[in-house]
Amino acid sequence: MKRQDIEPFFATLAAANPEPRTELEYSTPFELLAAVLLSAQATDVGVNKATRVLFPVANTPQAMLDLGLERLEDHIKTIGLYRSKARNLLETCRILLERHGGEVPRSREELEALPGVGRKTANVVLNVAFGESTMAVDTHIFRVSNRTGLAPGKTPLEVEQKLLRRVPAAFLQNAHHWLILHGRYVCVARTPRCWECAVARWCDYRPKTPAPAKRAAGRA
Repeated sequence: MKRQDIEPFFATLAAANPEPRTELEYSTPFELLAAVLLSAQATDVGVNKATRVLFPVANTPQAMLDLGLERLEDHIKTIGLYRSKARNLLETCRILLERHGGEVPRSREELEALPGVGRKTANVVLNVAFGESTMAVDTHIFRVSNRTGLAPGKTPLEVEQKLLRRVPAAFLQNAHHWLILHGRYVCVARTPRCWECAVARWCDYRPKTPAPAKRAAGRA
């Protein structure tokens, strides 16, 4: 993707969704941290289903510790890797209480020191909870960045660094939301829906996927 194409690419995504939001449900920075920690290798839909029951009974570090491992596992057992996630979440709660007064820290270093919290999770919390212009590269952003030519790279970190350099400042805070949603619903993994893509004209992907009727006609 040419540099001059990046601004209209994001301007088009922004016009269609001026105030993008994470699809994880939360009401506090701690709830967001817990939800993102639980979302690894799981869908937002699945996490939301579990946290709708969990958060009303435990939505603070102390309440989560009071719940205990067995009851926490019971609340999140529909989520993949729930046993290790439950242990990491409780240990995170303990650290939040002992080192941070029960509050979610606002630095990357302190966030990444929490069990189960990697760079992507830290970036989500910094961006969504605290409004920082970070880029949380998940599988959708990695795919869209490489497929479109926006920020090709072999690793999530390489893609992240390229995006931070290439995305115009005016779009940077919301860019990861637009890219995730685009990858989740339009630029999907197996057969990208190019025929309904609003930003296809600036995308390097070739050949574009034709509309279903045209594909069927071509096979007839």
